[in-house]
Amino acid sequence: MVSRAERSAFGDWWWTVDRSLLAGLAILMLAGLVFLMAGGPPVAERLGLSTFHFVNRQVMFLIPALFIIITVSFLSLRHLRRLALIVYALGMVLILLAFQYGPEIKGAHRWIMIGPLGLQPSEFVKPAFVVLSAWAFSEGARRKDVPGTLMAFLLLPATIIPLILQPDFGQTMLVTIVWCGLFFVAGLHWFWVMGLGGAGLLGIGAAYQFLPHVRARIERFLDKDSGDTFQVDTAMESFSRGGWLGRGPGEGSVKRILPDAHTDFIFAVTAEEFGIVVCIALLMVFAFIVLRGLTLARRNEDTFCRLAATGLIFMFGLQACINMMVNVHLMPAKGMTLPFISYGGSSLLSLALGMGFLIALTRRRPRAEMMDHFGQDRL
Repeated sequence: MVSRAERSAFGDWWWTVDRSLLAGLAILMLAGLVFLMAGGPPVAERLGLSTFHFVNRQVMFLIPALFIIITVSFLSLRHLRRLALIVYALGMVLILLAFQYGPEIKGAHRWIMIGPLGLQPSEFVKPAFVVLSAWAFSEGARRKDVPGTLMAFLLLPATIIPLILQPDFGQTMLVTIVWCGLFFVAGLHWFWVMGLGGAGLLGIGAAYQFLPHVRARIERFLDKDSGDTFQVDTAMESFSRGGWLGRGPGEGSVKRILPDAHTDFIFAVTAEEFGIVVCIALLMVFAFIVLRGLTLARRNEDTFCRLAATGLIFMFGLQACINMMVNVHLMPAKGMTLPFISYGGSSLLSLALGMGFLIALTRRRPRAEMMDHFGQDRL
């Protein structure tokens, strides 16, 4: 047990972080391993891999993920912004390199190979983008000599245009919605909010008109007879077979034919084996983390911390909602992981980075450090 009287870096950290937020994230990570042990083996066997291939790799990625969360949460606000800028710049460079050197997977160039590991740079750009956008909005509100709002406006197209070209409509939509949420929380006029909403609808219409894969997904969602709906239909069957209490660990059968049982549709596998009750409990854990994060953000007096924390928790909660809504056929398929539950190294590490940012932003800081935050060195 760490004493309050202990004057060390770890002691200061332990008594200033929100431990209930840490506990919620730890529960998700452990639950992810349990649920992946149900959904991962059938997929691994179909691919000719060892039974627990995906589980072992998830554990392998969890170790650096924990290191990232803890290390980033120690950062001061100034160093946090600098890290976000570095991650954003490197991520955008890797996204551009992926167009030329990345493998084409399902018609998209989203990955770049670093040795034996595949990396999806857009995953790491997301949390860094939120922090930089929050910094731009906060500076624009605080200092009239800094064109912060203009910088935030330029940051959005600079980020989403490469995502559209990959193409990655799901990530584009997520980033845009979160940016609009930051725009709203920053207190800008309703005229602009409504204008952005209209632009968003035009963007969805343009995507439907000019991007065949987007049109196909929307049409399959609206009309089952318009295309292959095997994955969504199979996921829905998982919920009906599992019922309230589930068929028991390892007793599920739908996962053996569901292609993405370890990633996009792990929530459906959980429903069949552990039941709707466990799915509701998992939903409550996500809700607790989101509500706790928003509460901590609201209490923070610093505009930058409040905006960045709100944006990060909004992105986390929205991604979880999209994944679960796809599983129960309330949205077209997006190819988006369930945070800390689905298998995926890039997703897990980027979520760890985002939650490390969140914990650092919501720490209780002495007034001296907050005054230093308002010093002349803005970044």
